[in-house]
Amino acid sequence: MNDRSEGRAGSGWQNIYRDWASDKDAFKQVPWGKAMMWIFLVSDTFVFSSFLIGYMSVRMTTTEPWPVPSEVFALTIAGQSIPLILIAIMTFILISSSGTMAMAVNFGYRRNRVATAVLLLVTALLGASFVGMQAFEWTKLIHEGVRPWGNPMGAPQFGAAFFTITGFHGMHVSIGVLYLLVVAIKVLRGDLDRVGNYQLVEIAGLYWHFVDLVWVFIFAFFYLW
Repeated sequence: MNDRSEGRAGSGWQNIYRDWASDKDAFKQVPWGKAMMWIFLVSDTFVFSSFLIGYMSVRMTTTEPWPVPSEVFALTIAGQSIPLILIAIMTFILISSSGTMAMAVNFGYRRNRVATAVLLLVTALLGASFVGMQAFEWTKLIHEGVRPWGNPMGAPQFGAAFFTITGFHGMHVSIGVLYLLVVAIKVLRGDLDRVGNYQLVEIAGLYWHFVDLVWVFIFAFFYLW
């Protein structure tokens, strides 16, 4: 009986060891850089989620009127006030950049150095255009009196939520633009051909698609609600 009990106990510990060791086997074929990027993106997801949940909580509990996004973010063109026109253009640009990024990864798989580098540069240019439009949006609201600690249009929390959420996302886009430029330079110099793979382009693509996806949620919750 004792031998059987010891055998079962030993088998139990072996099963526990195999369960813990399975994590290593699961990521055995995943490149280290890609695994680290996934871990970073998962952690960043929690940060953006906290910002959006905090924004929704403030929005639903504030006793002062919340500014109407379609009015706050309207632009006057040819004497006509067009709601959310700038935000719509920004969203179109960022979604389009996700397409050029996917094409860059595709050409990277094919080891087409020139096409990959050009598409990375186009993606970076679209990202820089997005950041420029966001800077214009910030300048416009600051000129209208919106501040992180106050807002002449209604609830003072609006300014804090706007500058925090869009600023944090804009920082990610700016970093992504610099990241893409560095990767494009490495592609043009032939560094990835010497390494023997274009995994760096794919890793950059993971980051860029994440930034685009986050903006979709910001657009839906902040500008359309």
